Amino acid sequence: MQTLPSGPVTTSCSTAELVVRDTGVLLLLDGAESSYLDLRDPAHLDFEYHQQMDAVLTVLRGPEAAVRAAHLGGAGCALARAWDAARPGSRQLAVEIDEVLARLVRQWFDLPRSPRLRIRVGDAAEVVDTLDAGSWDVVVRDVFAAGQVPDFCRTEKFLTSCSSALAPGGLLLTNSLSTPRAPLHQELSVLTAIFGGVLVVADAAAARGRRQGNVVTVARRDPYSTREREEIDRAVRRLPLPVRAWDPADLPLTRG
Repeated sequence: MQTLPSGPVTTSCSTAELVVRDTGVLLLLDGAESSYLDLRDPAHLDFEYHQQMDAVLTVLRGPEAAVRAAHLGGAGCALARAWDAARPGSRQLAVEIDEVLARLVRQWFDLPRSPRLRIRVGDAAEVVDTLDAGSWDVVVRDVFAAGQVPDFCRTEKFLTSCSSALAPGGLLLTNSLSTPRAPLHQELSVLTAIFGGVLVVADAAAARGRRQGNVVTVARRDPYSTREREEIDRAVRRLPLPVRAWDPADLPLTRG
């Protein structure tokens, strides 16, 4: 890793800043927290929604199983870096629209090299259709523009393409915001129409729309068993900031 810049850096799409915090570095894009990478422990995940995604994956695939993961939205590649450290043998792809940022994070951070982690410059809305069908254990959609998930990345076409990319038993993990309510409501409707199993991971305040926060959805083709739902709920309740695993039909967010 080279010496980190001390001031703002202009990229293709935004202004990046690096803030040293504790044992790691926080990447800000246009002032918004985008990634946190622990320089001492690559397996450490600081962002709560990353912890939630990781907890669900651990329940459903075990704590160390290698995964083939496609990350739609790359930024600092913190989640991919953590899974590479915790799941030896994993092969991952990060899709990042910002060409300059994709190059800089390779310079700034100790990211795994190809083929362990490939970074592809492109628009996730276009790249999703080129992912090899049935080849990915996990697809992560973590795409934001101007503080919101782009509308196209919530559509039936986009989410169906994500489904097509998944191997049998594969998971689609999405990161959204709890407000405004309508886009998330629509996304959940689309997901439940495409996938046989959908769970929502969020704290109660975010789920009820009382505050803005991250909402993680976990979708797969086959329904979840009662035991799987219970194990996922227990796992996310044990996180440093406990949350719940909700059935979309029970979410206050889907009503009104």
